[in-house]
Amino acid sequence: MHAMPLPPRLKLVPPGAWVALAWCASTAFTFLARIRLPGEMTANVRVAAQFYRWDGLLILTVACALALLGSMWLHRRPLTALSLLLTAAAFLTTNLAVGAIQLAQFLAVDLALYFIAAGRPRRAGVTALSMALAVLLVWEAVRLLRGWGIGTLEELTVALTAVVAWLLGDASHRTREYGEKLRAQAATQAVTDERLRIAREMHDMVAHSIGIIALQAGAAARVVHTQPDAAREAMTAVETTGRETLSGLRRMLVALRQADQDRDQDREQDRAAAAVEADRLRPAEGLADLDRLAAATTAAGVQVDVHWKGARRQLPPDINLSVFRIVQESITNVVRHAETTACRVTVDYLEECVAVEVTDDGRGRGSTTDTGFGLVGMRERVALLHGEFTAGPRLEGGFRVTARLPVPATATATATVAV
Repeated sequence: MHAMPLPPRLKLVPPGAWVALAWCASTAFTFLARIRLPGEMTANVRVAAQFYRWDGLLILTVACALALLGSMWLHRRPLTALSLLLTAAAFLTTNLAVGAIQLAQFLAVDLALYFIAAGRPRRAGVTALSMALAVLLVWEAVRLLRGWGIGTLEELTVALTAVVAWLLGDASHRTREYGEKLRAQAATQAVTDERLRIAREMHDMVAHSIGIIALQAGAAARVVHTQPDAAREAMTAVETTGRETLSGLRRMLVALRQADQDRDQDREQDRAAAAVEADRLRPAEGLADLDRLAAATTAAGVQVDVHWKGARRQLPPDINLSVFRIVQESITNVVRHAETTACRVTVDYLEECVAVEVTDDGRGRGSTTDTGFGLVGMRERVALLHGEFTAGPRLEGGFRVTARLPVPATATATATVAV
């Protein structure tokens, strides 16, 4: 039921594409720096002897091939991809007749370092940084051993950019881990809060039932000798109320003792539109209030059509309340997220259970994995009552929430005909 926002367009571009783009841009910059541009007397950098010869073009082609191959492998094999990018940077630098690997040639490597540090385990990021610094060190060592000049300051600058890229990626990785931890804690807290709310509602139901039992028992005790039939009716009511209360309490206790299910999913709290939220704050007794909820939501701008199926009958208080809450939360999500003007609620009284379905024709971009606390609460309610719950987009468009709650055999049936 929750609408998943589209990510920014730039985030749709894979990291490998950014690295390939960085390599192409840096290669173009290297070429432009070695030709005389309009308005210049001479080129900014003197061209090496082999830069325009066949061997120079061959080196350029091989370096570009290695860099683009590394960009393609960045997602699947990041360290191998970085090795190819480093090889391409060193290979192309040999074509420039300079004493150090240039910053332009290391730009794609810096970007790859950022993505590896941001998206991979910390060990992979440290290894990648070590590889980059090692290549720079080996480059300078080889030139010194051969008696060639080196560009120490340039190499230190390039090394600094590599360290900065790694630090930025590592910071992004830590921020994401912290955010996931906070979301997991919030999801756990949401489930705990929902359990406590259900427990409070069960307490109110049990307290009410026990009060009725006490009144009926007291009345039976007073008339047991003078009006035995009335006393018998009172004790029958005591038995019925006691069985229903005990059944609901037993279901609650058994469910709460079960091990918690895995909840390692991203969830966020996004409750109720204004009209539905105001309606939620007042006590609700159950499905008897469904028409009032539909009227309030319709007045707020979303038409709610309620359809009843089967013979309407009295439900146990915990089931009656849970069905109402499921419908209420579903309508709330329609108002908040579906961007539609109508939804349909169907309540079906079956022989052994009560089923409810809420559908809309909105955007339907929620998911069965659910990233919001609303569906978590509904799923928790249904699980506590040993029912079945589904939620997801419809093939024809929109979203559907369905719940099926078993009704105990002790539930009292009424002869009310479905609307």
